[in-house]
Amino acid sequence: VYAVEVSFNKEVEEVSETYTETPVYEENIPVITTDIIINRPYVDNNVKILKGFYDHKADEASQENSIIYYESTYMQNSSVAYGGVESFDVVSILDGKVIKITKDDLVGNVIEIEHDNNIISIYQSVDNIKVNVNDEIKQGQIIATSGKSSINKDLNSHLLFELIINNQISNPEDYFGKKVNTISE
Repeated sequence: VYAVEVSFNKEVEEVSETYTETPVYEENIPVITTDIIINRPYVDNNVKILKGFYDHKADEASQENSIIYYESTYMQNSSVAYGGVESFDVVSILDGKVIKITKDDLVGNVIEIEHDNNIISIYQSVDNIKVNVNDEIKQGQIIATSGKSSINKDLNSHLLFELIINNQISNPEDYFGKKVNTISE
């Protein structure tokens, strides 16, 4: 920011301008914050966790709630299953670009969105998909509704949500409400 000195001579009605090369302020101070917070993939306050992310460091009860039993096989859940209501809107956790939409025999319809800071969000078991591959998505935009999957038939309408950060599957619950710029590269 530079100062401009303007003087008026009332009798002649001339304007003379004097510019200074010295900045008035030595540093820039932001007037608004640009911190981006990671949101949940739903907005319905009645949605709850039905099956948690499997964490080998968690207590036994948490681990038990994060095991999936399918066709005589126990599997560790790499997502979080959200549900508890008949159906709910599924929204993007951040701005991003849809990179893949697929149909999977076990988890149903899948939407993958790539975000800044090496983050990928994966929305599984969704219905009524409202986006296409290569669409630019805004944070909070409705991308689908909750649906059903073969792997979790007993959950009824739900969302299986995975979060990949720096190429590592991560527990989404550890990141909701956090600033994107605090996630280390």
